Amino acid sequence: MPTRSELGREDVGREDIEKLVHDTIASILPGLPAGAIDSGRHLKELGADSVDRVEIIMALIDHLGIEADMSRFSEIPSVDGLVQFLWEEKRS
Repeated sequence: MPTRSELGREDVGREDIEKLVHDTIASILPGLPAGAIDSGRHLKELGADSVDRVEIIMALIDHLGIEADMSRFSEIPSVDGLVQFLWEEKRS
C-alpha cells in the first residue's frame, strides 16, 4: 500500500488510489480478500454495512488528505466509481 506521504502528493496516480481502495476495503472487511473485490459492485454488495462504509470512506479521505462532504459518497454506484471520485477529488 502506498504510504500517506506518497498519497498526499497531488500527482498521485489512479492506480495508487485503486490499490488503496482495495486494500482499505479488505482491511475493514477481513472476510473479503483484496483480490476478490469486484470493482463493478457497490460496497453493500461486498458485505459492507453502513458503519463499514463510513469507516472505509473516512480511512480513504484521511489517507489521501482530501476534504469531501460525506453526503457526496451516497451517489457513488461502485468501487470503481469510488476510485474515480477520489482520484478526481485528489486532482482538484
